[in-house]
Amino acid sequence: MSQHQGLYFEDLSIGQSATFSKTITDADILMFAGVSGDTNPVHLDAEYAATTPFKERIAHGMLSAGLISAVLGTKLPGPGAIYVGQTLKFKAPVKIGDTVTAKAEVIELDPAKKRAVFATTCLVRGKAVVEGEATIMVPGRPVAV
Repeated sequence: MSQHQGLYFEDLSIGQSATFSKTITDADILMFAGVSGDTNPVHLDAEYAATTPFKERIAHGMLSAGLISAVLGTKLPGPGAIYVGQTLKFKAPVKIGDTVTAKAEVIELDPAKKRAVFATTCLVRGKAVVEGEATIMVPGRPVAV
């Protein structure tokens, strides 16, 4: 089994960013409901959702937020990084067929603790649907012996 390593702490710089995009499908919502146990009818029942301010089914907010994890765990800093914190503000609903682009941008580096803080956003058609900050523990570059 090969080991994959993302960026090391020393490879990070303020302003560095990466994105991950996904078009949300009915199947994504159904699978997320099954995995999370969140069966709120606003996500699953079109008749119920029609009576809400959204007028139609919406995706779970945490489904969009999960795309932030995809950026951090696979792209920046990538494999080897460990999530230690995340704040989230849900700004707008995500509907079936919307393409969500999650973005993480380095905004703070703590060399003593090897931690990086990222501004995290999820956008649909350029509009923020989720905003927050993530704190990530990033492995340091191995010291040559």
